[in-house]
Amino acid sequence: MSKSPPDRGLPDELHRRLGVPDAVVIGLGSMIGAGIFAALAPAAGAAGSGLLLGLAVAAVVAYCNAASSARLAARYPASGGTYVYGRERLGEFWGHLAGWAFIVGKTASCAAMALTVGLYVWPGQAHAVAVAAVVALTAVNYAGVHKSALLTRVIVAVVLAVLAAVVVAALTSGASDVTRLDIGWDATFGGVLQAAGLLFFAFAGYARIATLGEEVRDPERTIPRAIPLALGISLVVYAVVAVAVLMVLGPAELADATAPLSDAVRAAGAGWLAPVVRVGAAVAALGSLLALILGVSRTTLAMARDRHLPHALATVHPRFKVPHRAELVVGVVVAVLAATADVRAAIGFSSFGVLVYYAIANASAWTLDPSEGRPHRAVPVVGLVGCLALAFALPAASVISGAAVLAVGAAVYALRRTLRSRVGA
Repeated sequence: MSKSPPDRGLPDELHRRLGVPDAVVIGLGSMIGAGIFAALAPAAGAAGSGLLLGLAVAAVVAYCNAASSARLAARYPASGGTYVYGRERLGEFWGHLAGWAFIVGKTASCAAMALTVGLYVWPGQAHAVAVAAVVALTAVNYAGVHKSALLTRVIVAVVLAVLAAVVVAALTSGASDVTRLDIGWDATFGGVLQAAGLLFFAFAGYARIATLGEEVRDPERTIPRAIPLALGISLVVYAVVAVAVLMVLGPAELADATAPLSDAVRAAGAGWLAPVVRVGAAVAALGSLLALILGVSRTTLAMARDRHLPHALATVHPRFKVPHRAELVVGVVVAVLAATADVRAAIGFSSFGVLVYYAIANASAWTLDPSEGRPHRAVPVVGLVGCLALAFALPAASVISGAAVLAVGAAVYALRRTLRSRVGA
Protein backbone atom coordinates (compact mmCIF):
# COMPACT_ATOMS: atom_id res chain seq x y z
CA MET A 1 0.00 0.00 0.00
CA SER A 2 1.36 3.40 -0.90
CA LYS A 3 2.36 5.88 1.74
CA SER A 4 0.99 9.38 2.17
CA PRO A 5 2.46 12.06 -0.05
CA PRO A 6 5.26 13.87 1.76
CA ASP A 7 4.47 17.13 3.46
CA ARG A 8 6.61 19.41 1.34
CA GLY A 9 5.29 22.64 2.81
CA LEU A 10 4.44 24.22 -0.52
CA PRO A 11 2.26 27.35 -0.41
CA ASP A 12 -0.91 25.56 -1.60
CA GLU A 13 -0.54 22.47 0.58
CA LEU A 14 -1.93 21.68 4.02
CA HIS A 15 0.17 20.06 6.74
CA ARG A 16 -0.49 16.43 7.79
CA ARG A 17 -0.74 16.82 11.56
CA LEU A 18 -3.70 14.65 12.60
CA GLY A 19 -3.36 11.06 13.84
CA VAL A 20 -6.12 8.56 14.67
CA PRO A 21 -7.03 10.07 18.08
CA ASP A 22 -7.36 13.61 16.69
CA ALA A 23 -9.36 12.41 13.67
CA VAL A 24 -11.72 10.40 15.91
CA VAL A 25 -12.19 13.38 18.22
CA ILE A 26 -13.04 15.69 15.31
CA GLY A 27 -15.63 13.15 14.12
CA LEU A 28 -17.07 12.84 17.62
CA GLY A 29 -17.19 16.61 17.95
CA SER A 30 -19.51 16.67 14.93
CA MET A 31 -21.66 13.65 15.79
CA ILE A 32 -21.98 13.95 19.57
CA GLY A 33 -23.16 17.49 19.27
CA ALA A 34 -26.37 19.43 19.45
CA GLY A 35 -28.27 16.71 17.58
CA ILE A 36 -28.57 14.51 20.65
CA PHE A 37 -30.11 17.42 22.56
CA ALA A 38 -32.55 18.43 19.81
CA ALA A 39 -33.21 15.63 17.30
CA LEU A 40 -34.92 13.13 19.62
CA ALA A 41 -38.12 15.15 20.02
CA PRO A 42 -38.97 15.71 16.32
CA ALA A 43 -37.92 12.13 15.56
CA ALA A 44 -40.31 10.86 18.26
CA GLY A 45 -43.00 13.08 16.78
CA ALA A 46 -42.51 11.42 13.39
CA ALA A 47 -42.10 7.79 14.50
CA GLY A 48 -43.85 7.67 17.88
CA SER A 49 -43.15 4.32 19.48
CA GLY A 50 -40.98 3.47 16.47
CA LEU A 51 -38.27 5.93 17.53
CA LEU A 52 -35.70 3.21 18.24
CA LEU A 53 -36.47 1.63 14.86
CA GLY A 54 -35.75 5.00 13.26
CA LEU A 55 -32.48 5.18 15.16
CA ALA A 56 -31.55 1.70 13.93
CA VAL A 57 -32.33 2.61 10.30
CA ALA A 58 -30.28 5.80 10.58
CA ALA A 59 -27.40 3.80 12.06
CA VAL A 60 -27.44 1.23 9.22
CA VAL A 61 -27.40 3.95 6.56
CA ALA A 62 -24.70 5.85 8.46
CA TYR A 63 -22.57 2.70 8.71
CA CYS A 64 -22.78 2.10 4.95
CA ASN A 65 -21.91 5.73 4.27
CA ALA A 66 -19.01 5.54 6.71
CA ALA A 67 -17.64 2.34 5.17
CA SER A 68 -17.86 3.76 1.64
CA SER A 69 -16.38 7.10 2.70
CA ALA A 70 -13.51 5.45 4.57
CA ARG A 71 -12.45 3.40 1.54
CA LEU A 72 -12.68 6.39 -0.77
CA ALA A 73 -10.86 8.71 1.64
CA ALA A 74 -8.00 6.24 1.93
CA ARG A 75 -7.84 6.06 -1.87
CA TYR A 76 -8.05 9.84 -2.33
CA PRO A 77 -6.53 11.49 0.78
CA ALA A 78 -7.15 15.07 -0.28
CA SER A 79 -9.34 17.89 1.02
CA GLY A 80 -12.85 17.84 -0.39
CA GLY A 81 -14.39 14.49 0.59
CA THR A 82 -17.11 13.30 -1.80
CA TYR A 83 -16.47 16.25 -4.09
CA VAL A 84 -13.15 14.57 -4.93
CA TYR A 85 -14.56 11.02 -4.97
CA GLY A 86 -17.45 11.91 -7.27
CA ARG A 87 -15.16 13.80 -9.63
CA GLU A 88 -12.62 10.96 -9.82
CA ARG A 89 -15.04 8.01 -9.98
CA LEU A 90 -18.23 9.32 -11.64
CA GLY A 91 -17.20 12.43 -13.55
CA GLU A 92 -16.81 16.15 -13.05
CA PHE A 93 -20.55 16.90 -12.85
CA TRP A 94 -21.19 14.48 -9.97
CA GLY A 95 -18.20 15.82 -8.08
CA HIS A 96 -19.49 19.34 -8.53
CA LEU A 97 -23.00 18.35 -7.40
CA ALA A 98 -21.64 16.58 -4.31
CA GLY A 99 -19.51 19.57 -3.37
CA TRP A 100 -22.42 21.93 -3.95
CA ALA A 101 -24.76 19.80 -1.83
CA PHE A 102 -22.20 19.59 0.95
CA ILE A 103 -21.32 23.27 1.09
CA VAL A 104 -24.92 24.48 0.89
CA GLY A 105 -26.29 21.82 3.24
CA LYS A 106 -23.54 22.12 5.81
CA THR A 107 -23.57 25.90 5.71
CA ALA A 108 -27.23 25.66 6.75
CA SER A 109 -26.18 23.17 9.41
CA CYS A 110 -23.57 25.63 10.71
CA ALA A 111 -26.30 28.23 11.09
CA ALA A 112 -28.51 25.71 12.92
CA MET A 113 -25.73 24.84 15.36
CA ALA A 114 -24.91 28.51 15.97
CA LEU A 115 -28.58 29.25 16.67
CA THR A 116 -28.73 26.28 19.05
CA VAL A 117 -25.90 27.87 21.03
CA GLY A 118 -27.86 31.12 21.17
CA LEU A 119 -31.13 29.47 22.19
CA TYR A 120 -29.49 27.68 25.12
CA VAL A 121 -27.16 30.47 26.27
CA TRP A 122 -29.42 33.52 25.91
CA PRO A 123 -32.82 32.78 24.29
CA GLY A 124 -33.76 36.45 24.11
CA GLN A 125 -30.66 37.29 22.07
CA ALA A 126 -30.21 33.97 20.25
CA HIS A 127 -29.23 35.48 16.90
CA ALA A 128 -26.62 37.81 18.42
CA VAL A 129 -25.05 34.99 20.43
CA ALA A 130 -25.06 32.80 17.32
CA VAL A 131 -23.14 35.38 15.30
CA ALA A 132 -20.62 35.82 18.12
CA ALA A 133 -20.08 32.04 18.26
CA VAL A 134 -19.43 31.89 14.51
CA VAL A 135 -16.88 34.72 14.71
CA ALA A 136 -15.05 33.13 17.65
CA LEU A 137 -14.84 29.63 16.15
CA THR A 138 -13.80 30.93 12.74
CA ALA A 139 -10.87 32.60 14.52
CA VAL A 140 -9.98 29.29 16.22
CA ASN A 141 -10.00 27.44 12.89
CA TYR A 142 -7.93 30.22 11.30
CA ALA A 143 -5.18 29.59 13.89
CA GLY A 144 -4.69 26.03 12.65
CA VAL A 145 -6.37 22.61 12.51
CA HIS A 146 -4.27 21.22 15.36
CA LYS A 147 -5.62 23.87 17.72
CA SER A 148 -9.14 23.04 16.50
CA ALA A 149 -8.57 19.36 17.34
CA LEU A 150 -7.39 20.25 20.85
CA LEU A 151 -10.44 22.41 21.53
CA THR A 152 -12.72 19.72 20.12
CA ARG A 153 -11.18 17.17 22.52
CA VAL A 154 -12.18 19.34 25.49
CA ILE A 155 -15.69 19.89 24.12
CA VAL A 156 -16.26 16.17 23.54
CA ALA A 157 -15.16 15.37 27.10
CA VAL A 158 -17.59 17.93 28.58
CA VAL A 159 -20.53 16.73 26.47
CA LEU A 160 -19.92 13.05 27.27
CA ALA A 161 -19.81 13.88 30.98
CA VAL A 162 -23.15 15.73 30.76
CA LEU A 163 -24.78 12.90 28.79
CA ALA A 164 -23.49 10.36 31.30
CA ALA A 165 -25.08 12.37 34.12
CA VAL A 166 -28.41 12.46 32.25
CA VAL A 167 -28.36 8.70 31.65
CA VAL A 168 -27.52 7.87 35.28
CA ALA A 169 -30.21 10.24 36.60
CA ALA A 170 -32.84 8.77 34.27
CA LEU A 171 -32.05 5.09 34.78
CA THR A 172 -31.79 5.30 38.58
CA SER A 173 -34.97 7.30 39.13
CA GLY A 174 -38.31 5.98 40.28
CA ALA A 175 -39.89 7.45 37.15
CA SER A 176 -37.95 5.06 34.93
CA ASP A 177 -40.18 2.38 33.39
CA VAL A 178 -38.85 -0.23 30.99
CA THR A 179 -42.32 -0.84 29.53
CA ARG A 180 -42.08 2.53 27.80
CA LEU A 181 -39.45 0.98 25.52
CA ASP A 182 -42.03 -1.30 23.92
CA ILE A 183 -41.67 -0.80 20.18
CA GLY A 184 -45.30 -0.41 19.18
CA TRP A 185 -46.24 -1.31 15.65
CA ASP A 186 -48.59 1.64 15.43
CA ALA A 187 -45.67 3.56 13.91
CA THR A 188 -45.94 4.02 10.14
CA PHE A 189 -43.22 3.08 7.69
CA GLY A 190 -43.03 6.65 6.45
CA GLY A 191 -42.83 7.96 10.01
CA VAL A 192 -39.91 5.67 10.85
CA LEU A 193 -38.08 6.77 7.68
CA GLN A 194 -38.68 10.44 8.47
CA ALA A 195 -37.38 9.92 12.01
CA ALA A 196 -34.32 8.18 10.59
CA GLY A 197 -33.71 11.14 8.26
CA LEU A 198 -33.93 13.59 11.16
CA LEU A 199 -31.64 11.47 13.35
CA PHE A 200 -29.19 11.08 10.46
CA PHE A 201 -28.56 14.83 10.75
CA ALA A 202 -26.75 14.08 14.01
CA PHE A 203 -24.83 11.05 12.67
CA ALA A 204 -23.28 12.73 9.66
CA GLY A 205 -20.24 14.19 11.39
CA TYR A 206 -17.81 11.50 10.26
CA ALA A 207 -17.63 13.38 6.96
CA ARG A 208 -15.35 15.85 8.73
CA ILE A 209 -12.67 13.16 8.93
CA ALA A 210 -12.82 12.51 5.18
CA THR A 211 -12.86 16.20 4.24
CA LEU A 212 -9.68 16.66 6.32
CA GLY A 213 -7.90 13.93 4.35
CA GLU A 214 -5.07 16.26 3.31
CA GLU A 215 -4.26 17.04 6.96
CA VAL A 216 -4.24 13.43 8.26
CA ARG A 217 -0.99 11.52 8.77
CA ASP A 218 -0.81 8.20 6.91
CA PRO A 219 -4.40 8.60 5.59
CA GLU A 220 -4.54 5.10 4.04
CA ARG A 221 -4.45 3.69 7.57
CA THR A 222 -5.72 6.53 9.74
CA ILE A 223 -9.01 7.34 7.96
CA PRO A 224 -10.40 3.76 7.68
CA ARG A 225 -9.71 3.36 11.40
CA ALA A 226 -10.98 6.74 12.58
CA ILE A 227 -14.33 6.80 10.75
CA PRO A 228 -15.74 3.48 12.09
CA LEU A 229 -14.42 4.26 15.57
CA ALA A 230 -16.10 7.66 15.68
CA LEU A 231 -19.36 6.30 14.27
CA GLY A 232 -19.40 3.31 16.66
CA ILE A 233 -18.82 5.44 19.75
CA SER A 234 -21.50 7.92 18.66
CA LEU A 235 -24.03 5.16 17.98
CA VAL A 236 -23.55 3.67 21.44
CA VAL A 237 -23.96 7.10 23.06
CA TYR A 238 -27.09 7.91 21.04
CA ALA A 239 -28.71 4.54 21.75
CA VAL A 240 -28.04 4.72 25.50
CA VAL A 241 -29.34 8.29 25.77
CA ALA A 242 -32.44 7.50 23.68
CA VAL A 243 -33.29 4.48 25.81
CA ALA A 244 -32.80 6.43 29.06
CA VAL A 245 -34.98 9.35 27.92
CA LEU A 246 -37.71 7.04 26.60
CA MET A 247 -37.82 5.12 29.87
CA VAL A 248 -38.57 8.36 31.73
CA LEU A 249 -40.74 10.31 29.27
CA GLY A 250 -42.19 7.75 26.86
CA PRO A 251 -42.67 8.45 23.13
CA ALA A 252 -45.66 10.82 23.42
CA GLU A 253 -44.17 13.09 26.09
CA LEU A 254 -40.80 13.03 24.33
CA ALA A 255 -42.43 14.18 21.08
CA ASP A 256 -43.88 17.22 22.85
CA ALA A 257 -40.67 18.15 24.67
CA THR A 258 -38.97 21.40 23.69
CA ALA A 259 -35.76 20.42 25.50
CA PRO A 260 -35.91 16.60 25.76
CA LEU A 261 -32.89 15.99 27.97
CA SER A 262 -33.75 18.82 30.35
CA ASP A 263 -37.32 17.52 30.59
CA ALA A 264 -36.01 14.01 31.21
CA VAL A 265 -33.86 15.01 34.19
CA ARG A 266 -36.74 17.02 35.66
CA ALA A 267 -39.10 14.05 35.25
CA ALA A 268 -36.46 11.89 36.92
CA GLY A 269 -36.48 14.17 39.98
CA ALA A 270 -33.04 15.66 39.23
CA GLY A 271 -34.08 19.18 38.33
CA TRP A 272 -30.76 20.51 39.59
CA LEU A 273 -29.19 18.91 36.49
CA ALA A 274 -31.29 20.99 34.06
CA PRO A 275 -28.91 24.01 34.03
CA VAL A 276 -25.99 21.61 33.53
CA VAL A 277 -27.80 20.08 30.56
CA ARG A 278 -28.32 23.56 29.09
CA VAL A 279 -24.60 24.26 29.36
CA GLY A 280 -23.84 20.84 27.85
CA ALA A 281 -26.16 21.54 24.91
CA ALA A 282 -24.47 24.86 24.25
CA VAL A 283 -21.01 23.30 24.44
CA ALA A 284 -22.12 20.44 22.16
CA ALA A 285 -23.43 22.89 19.58
CA LEU A 286 -20.13 24.79 19.73
CA GLY A 287 -18.26 21.53 19.08
CA SER A 288 -20.44 20.73 16.09
CA LEU A 289 -20.09 24.25 14.74
CA LEU A 290 -16.30 24.14 15.09
CA ALA A 291 -16.01 20.92 13.11
CA LEU A 292 -18.62 21.97 10.54
CA ILE A 293 -16.83 25.21 9.67
CA LEU A 294 -13.64 23.16 9.37
CA GLY A 295 -15.21 20.71 6.90
CA VAL A 296 -17.06 23.27 4.77
CA SER A 297 -13.93 25.39 4.34
CA ARG A 298 -11.92 22.33 3.15
CA THR A 299 -14.52 21.41 0.53
CA THR A 300 -14.60 25.05 -0.55
CA LEU A 301 -10.81 24.88 -0.90
CA ALA A 302 -11.01 21.76 -3.08
CA MET A 303 -13.70 23.20 -5.36
CA ALA A 304 -11.81 26.50 -5.66
CA ARG A 305 -8.67 24.63 -6.72
CA ASP A 306 -10.66 23.21 -9.63
CA ARG A 307 -12.32 26.59 -10.29
CA HIS A 308 -15.84 25.38 -9.47
CA LEU A 309 -15.69 28.27 -7.00
CA PRO A 310 -13.59 31.46 -7.25
CA HIS A 311 -9.94 30.43 -7.46
CA ALA A 312 -8.94 33.09 -4.92
CA LEU A 313 -10.41 30.83 -2.23
CA ALA A 314 -7.79 28.16 -2.96
CA THR A 315 -4.93 29.86 -1.14
CA VAL A 316 -3.38 28.39 2.03
CA HIS A 317 -1.99 30.63 4.77
CA PRO A 318 1.84 30.49 4.70
CA ARG A 319 2.14 30.36 8.50
CA PHE A 320 -0.97 28.58 9.81
CA LYS A 321 -1.30 26.24 6.81
CA VAL A 322 -5.08 26.58 6.63
CA PRO A 323 -7.31 27.72 3.73
CA HIS A 324 -7.73 31.11 5.35
CA ARG A 325 -9.73 32.85 2.63
CA ALA A 326 -12.19 29.96 2.38
CA GLU A 327 -12.58 29.93 6.16
CA LEU A 328 -13.23 33.67 6.29
CA VAL A 329 -15.82 33.53 3.49
CA VAL A 330 -17.58 30.54 5.07
CA GLY A 331 -17.55 32.34 8.43
CA VAL A 332 -19.14 35.47 6.95
CA VAL A 333 -21.88 33.51 5.13
CA VAL A 334 -22.69 31.44 8.22
CA ALA A 335 -22.78 34.57 10.38
CA VAL A 336 -25.31 36.19 8.02
CA LEU A 337 -27.49 33.05 8.06
CA ALA A 338 -27.21 32.76 11.85
CA ALA A 339 -28.47 36.33 12.14
CA THR A 340 -31.56 35.69 9.98
CA ALA A 341 -32.42 31.97 9.70
CA ASP A 342 -34.86 29.66 11.55
CA VAL A 343 -33.21 26.67 13.22
CA ARG A 344 -35.88 24.08 12.27
CA ALA A 345 -35.88 25.03 8.60
CA ALA A 346 -32.07 24.95 8.56
CA ILE A 347 -31.97 21.39 9.95
CA GLY A 348 -34.40 19.97 7.38
CA PHE A 349 -32.68 21.73 4.50
CA SER A 350 -29.27 20.53 5.68
CA SER A 351 -30.43 16.92 6.02
CA PHE A 352 -31.56 16.78 2.40
CA GLY A 353 -28.28 18.16 1.07
CA VAL A 354 -26.14 15.86 3.20
CA LEU A 355 -28.10 12.75 2.21
CA VAL A 356 -27.63 13.59 -1.48
CA TYR A 357 -23.92 14.09 -0.78
CA TYR A 358 -23.64 10.61 0.74
CA ALA A 359 -25.70 9.05 -2.05
CA ILE A 360 -22.98 10.21 -4.45
CA ALA A 361 -20.30 8.85 -2.09
CA ASN A 362 -21.92 5.40 -2.18
CA ALA A 363 -22.26 5.50 -5.95
CA SER A 364 -18.55 6.36 -6.13
CA ALA A 365 -17.61 3.49 -3.80
CA TRP A 366 -19.51 1.07 -6.08
CA THR A 367 -16.99 1.77 -8.85
CA LEU A 368 -13.95 0.75 -6.78
CA ASP A 369 -12.33 -2.59 -7.64
CA PRO A 370 -10.90 -5.06 -5.09
CA SER A 371 -7.35 -3.80 -5.53
CA GLU A 372 -8.57 -0.33 -4.49
CA GLY A 373 -10.08 -1.60 -1.24
CA ARG A 374 -13.69 -1.85 -2.44
CA PRO A 375 -16.17 -2.53 0.37
CA HIS A 376 -18.62 -5.43 0.08
CA ARG A 377 -20.98 -4.78 -2.84
CA ALA A 378 -24.01 -4.63 -0.53
CA VAL A 379 -22.55 -1.70 1.43
CA PRO A 380 -22.72 1.03 -1.25
CA VAL A 381 -26.03 -0.34 -2.57
CA VAL A 382 -27.72 -0.17 0.83
CA GLY A 383 -26.11 3.20 1.47
CA LEU A 384 -27.25 4.68 -1.86
CA VAL A 385 -30.84 3.40 -1.60
CA GLY A 386 -31.01 4.34 2.07
CA CYS A 387 -29.80 7.90 1.50
CA LEU A 388 -32.32 8.54 -1.28
CA ALA A 389 -35.16 6.98 0.73
CA LEU A 390 -34.40 9.09 3.81
CA ALA A 391 -33.91 12.26 1.75
CA PHE A 392 -37.33 12.01 0.11
CA ALA A 393 -39.01 10.96 3.37
CA LEU A 394 -38.14 14.34 4.92
CA PRO A 395 -40.84 17.02 5.24
CA ALA A 396 -42.03 18.29 1.86
CA ALA A 397 -40.66 21.81 2.42
CA SER A 398 -37.16 20.41 2.98
CA VAL A 399 -37.35 18.23 -0.12
CA ILE A 400 -38.63 21.04 -2.36
CA SER A 401 -36.13 23.65 -1.17
CA GLY A 402 -33.26 21.16 -1.25
CA ALA A 403 -34.10 20.00 -4.78
CA ALA A 404 -34.36 23.61 -5.94
CA VAL A 405 -30.91 24.46 -4.59
CA LEU A 406 -29.41 21.36 -6.23
CA ALA A 407 -31.00 22.46 -9.51
CA VAL A 408 -29.29 25.84 -9.11
CA GLY A 409 -26.00 24.02 -8.56
CA ALA A 410 -26.51 22.01 -11.75
CA ALA A 411 -27.30 25.21 -13.65
CA VAL A 412 -24.11 26.83 -12.33
CA TYR A 413 -22.12 23.85 -13.57
CA ALA A 414 -23.75 24.01 -17.02
CA LEU A 415 -23.07 27.76 -17.26
CA ARG A 416 -19.45 27.26 -16.25
CA ARG A 417 -19.00 24.54 -18.90
CA THR A 418 -20.57 26.75 -21.57
CA LEU A 419 -18.36 29.72 -20.72
CA ARG A 420 -15.26 27.55 -20.59
CA SER A 421 -15.99 26.00 -23.99
CA ARG A 422 -16.49 29.45 -25.55
CA VAL A 423 -13.22 30.69 -24.11
CA GLY A 424 -11.47 27.59 -25.38
CA ALA A 425 -12.96 28.08 -28.83
